[in-house]
Amino acid sequence: MANYRETPLATRPKSLDPAEYFNLSPDQRRAEEQRATLRAQLKRQYQTQLNNPHRKELIEDPALNRWVYARANPYNYFKPTKKTSLLGALFGVAPLFILYYVFKTDRVNIHCTRPCLTFQL
Repeated sequence: MANYRETPLATRPKSLDPAEYFNLSPDQRRAEEQRATLRAQLKRQYQTQLNNPHRKELIEDPALNRWVYARANPYNYFKPTKKTSLLGALFGVAPLFILYYVFKTDRVNIHCTRPCLTFQL
């Protein structure tokens, strides 16, 4: 924890903040313990379903279902931010201008270096 430095784009996680890590109120500790017991119960339930030798149906995992739905419908969960706007401009618009510049300068250089060949009849 001593040599962790914050970066400009990321804040310090609560698990690494000494004020939040050591100075928890009893209510916060109780809430964390309840969340840990709930996670343990869900894990135990999933493990019993997974290791059941007489299983005939698929195991329903709600978290996996939510993830698959979010992957199948990305536009419902898209949040426009500065980063996504910058990446969209960088990979969507910038290549068009770069290709236009390359082809235009190539065409101009060809006309400047070679004389026009015309046939005399």
